[in-house]
Amino acid sequence: MLYLYRMKKCFFAIFWSVVSMTAFSQQDDAETLHENAKTFMKQGDYANASLILVRALQQYPDHIGITKDLAFDYYLQKQNQKALDVIKPLLDNNKADDQAYQIAGIIYKALNQTKDADKLYKKALKDYPESGGLYSDYGSLLWSTRDGNAIKIWEKGIEKDPSFAGNYYNAAKFYYLTTDKSWCVLYGEIFINIESFTSRTAEIKNLLVDGYKKLFADPNLLTNSKDKSSFEVAFLTTMNKQNSVAIRGLSAETLTMIRTRFILDWNRDYAKKFPFRLFELQENLLTEGLFSAYNQWIFGAAQNLSAYQNWISSHNEEYTAFDKFQHSRIFKMPDGQYYH
Repeated sequence: MLYLYRMKKCFFAIFWSVVSMTAFSQQDDAETLHENAKTFMKQGDYANASLILVRALQQYPDHIGITKDLAFDYYLQKQNQKALDVIKPLLDNNKADDQAYQIAGIIYKALNQTKDADKLYKKALKDYPESGGLYSDYGSLLWSTRDGNAIKIWEKGIEKDPSFAGNYYNAAKFYYLTTDKSWCVLYGEIFINIESFTSRTAEIKNLLVDGYKKLFADPNLLTNSKDKSSFEVAFLTTMNKQNSVAIRGLSAETLTMIRTRFILDWNRDYAKKFPFRLFELQENLLTEGLFSAYNQWIFGAAQNLSAYQNWISSHNEEYTAFDKFQHSRIFKMPDGQYYH
């Protein structure tokens, strides 16, 4: 009897050990599957990613991360209805985070379900009023229907989440199409400092070159200033002093001169009243002897690439120091510096 008792005890101990190890192994397997799927997604192999994510979701049916990745992977494969079927339970059960709302929004947009997307974004922004990504995507949805309220959404995104790049990108492009070039050049430059090494960076550099040309096209930058904020009036008042330089034509060199004088005047007259991280960055670059390289990086590269490459060759030490600076910092706009 004692022998049988010990055998039973040993059997149950082994049994529960195996069950525990199996459960632990399954949990490990689900996480491993998730990571493997993300690797396939990064490689652009979306079919293999979805194959793995389906298995992972079977093991982890309540795993929000796997659900979002599977929905997004289907979207990338243009299987938008399947993508919506995957993400919708998160929305219906109030389990969606801001990223899930973003994924659902682009799926609705791809399905041309604009009203559903609009309703979704309004609910999402009530739940996540500080999410820059949601404002950026909602504004883009409105702009796709030529709804001018898009800029109000992007502006609110800049105010609520000032270090998110997308709203600056969209707003700069919007203002480029208007007569209000101040915010085009300000938002554009903030954008390229937050997002410095993408194809969108090159796009906005080109916009900045043309934006400054159009800004100085009016011999008096303060024309029609009555509807502008006090910050914008201060910006234009300070910039207006540089018209004598601007009439030589705008290049990386003349813009460096204009913007150097601007920073010196701004620091004397307005910096205390309107602290602004972008201008603080410019002052820092000026102090470190990197401001010329910074302006070449923005305007030289956009205006004449071969001339910019020649500048790099003849200013290698300066360029190397600036490049090192660029790769060693993260630019963020702080809260409380929204002046529009």
